[in-house]
Amino acid sequence: MPHKITLTGSATGPLREYDRYVAFDMREKGSPSAPKGLKKSTFISYTVFVAKKAFNKTGLTKKSIMHEKILIQGEPTLDIPIDECPGEVGVICFQITVLPNKNDKEKNQSEEKKEPKQEVSASSEASQNTEPKEQEEEQAPVSQPVAKEEKKEIKPIQLEVQQAPTEEKKAAEKKTTLSNQPKGTQDLLNFDDIIVPEEFLKTRPNPEKTQKVIDFVKRTGRLDEPLTIEKESKILKDGYRRYVVAKTVKMDQVPVVYEYQK
Repeated sequence: MPHKITLTGSATGPLREYDRYVAFDMREKGSPSAPKGLKKSTFISYTVFVAKKAFNKTGLTKKSIMHEKILIQGEPTLDIPIDECPGEVGVICFQITVLPNKNDKEKNQSEEKKEPKQEVSASSEASQNTEPKEQEEEQAPVSQPVAKEEKKEIKPIQLEVQQAPTEEKKAAEKKTTLSNQPKGTQDLLNFDDIIVPEEFLKTRPNPEKTQKVIDFVKRTGRLDEPLTIEKESKILKDGYRRYVVAKTVKMDQVPVVYEYQK
């Protein structure tokens, strides 16, 4: 009899597309308690392979699969090449189901309760606003000349604000973006502009350390350290693991620190 396996949770990595199927990584923690005298079980990483037709029926996308809770039913496999199966166990999926989110149900119920209250408050505000409008209409002939004079004084002030230099704004925006990046970041560089030497391309970073960096990016939205780049040639000098993570997560820009040519 073939071994059956059931997984629940969200994808821990981006969706990878192939000719007839898609693949993504998942994790499951071990049991919170263990028999006396035995150590607690640790989490296991899985790589799930799903047929494109079955995946498209779920309505999931590359972005939503990392936030939606899903149920996978299938069988384990060990015949997948390691490049396509970074997880410890490969799973051939026979059925994939999107599980309902409890938070969405609670929000919908709370919004339904709030709607009748908002309608009552809107009607009371409308009745209160009609009284001051009638008083304003009676006083309109007296207050109109004053309002016109105030508008004339405001116009030149608005023009001065519009003519302010935009360079200071751009510099301030650049400072805020760099402050959100890892310590030591000098600039943000387009990922496609980085040139990787063949020495790096021949190596393969440690999968466990690479996964830790991927988890950090998902929690914080940025890399843990900047990449070291040669200033003029834009050749990668250090940080190939972070380069691989940025490529896996599909980052448009990456934080860099420059190494000047001697």
